[in-house]
Amino acid sequence: MFKPILPMLTVCLATQAWADGDHEPIGDAVKDLPIFDAHIHYKQPAWSEYSVASVIELMDKSGVAMGLVSSTPDEGTIMLWEYAPNRIVPELRPYHGSAGSSNWAKAEGMADYLEKRLNAYPHQGIGEFHIHRLDTSDAKLFRQIIKMARSRDIYLHVHAGTEPIRWLKSLDPRVKIIWAHAGLGTPAPEVYDLMAEFPDLLADTSLREYDILDRSGKLDLDWGKVIFAFPDRLMVGSDTWVNSQWDNYEAIIASNRAWLSVLPRDIAEQIAYKNAERVFGRTVSRSLLGTR
Repeated sequence: MFKPILPMLTVCLATQAWADGDHEPIGDAVKDLPIFDAHIHYKQPAWSEYSVASVIELMDKSGVAMGLVSSTPDEGTIMLWEYAPNRIVPELRPYHGSAGSSNWAKAEGMADYLEKRLNAYPHQGIGEFHIHRLDTSDAKLFRQIIKMARSRDIYLHVHAGTEPIRWLKSLDPRVKIIWAHAGLGTPAPEVYDLMAEFPDLLADTSLREYDILDRSGKLDLDWGKVIFAFPDRLMVGSDTWVNSQWDNYEAIIASNRAWLSVLPRDIAEQIAYKNAERVFGRTVSRSLLGTR
């Protein structure tokens, strides 16, 4: 169950600290932070509309120094990584051919496909993949996937509700997971509970930016509890799953800076890029902007 006392105290203490000037919100200085975008796709429909050079240019304009990229098919990720290896952290999405978000776990030869791609390229994760409806008969494949990830010390990037995350952890408690969209439709109190239950669970907040700030532009209370309890386990993201997201990329990153701007500098920096530095062993700096 949701445990409000400690996070409520954290939020209150944080508010008090802002008031006494020790931890003022970062405010307009948020524009100077480099961003690590932890949820990028470069899917095939984007290839003709957005060249690899134009994607990096959009990242530059938005102050996005580096990003975690998965694509349908994986060739999109590799094209971006080969063009800008210092800016792209590749991860392997299972979707290819007729295997998509709803049927990929049933696709023939999926384990062999993943193993082959992981051996050919330096993917730092497997995903983002969807578990729309948990089917425990898929356990054999997921045990294979977890074994692949653990042998390479990489993450699974999972788009799912709370039940599939708990199921994956039951298959192997040591599996490392980035929870895509922090559960997307999962209410913030349930996000808190799951992250409290699994101390190594990470989450990207793509598509949650308008939940995190309320309509008045203030930090939502329940999301504030999540953020102040787990500032070292959150990363921002854009989720360029359709071309319209690329069309609006600068605005999407700006909306993420908006909620980061109400946080103390140390927490804003953690979520904007420092957590990703630790997770992926990279140096994320604005000096990367304009480079490949």
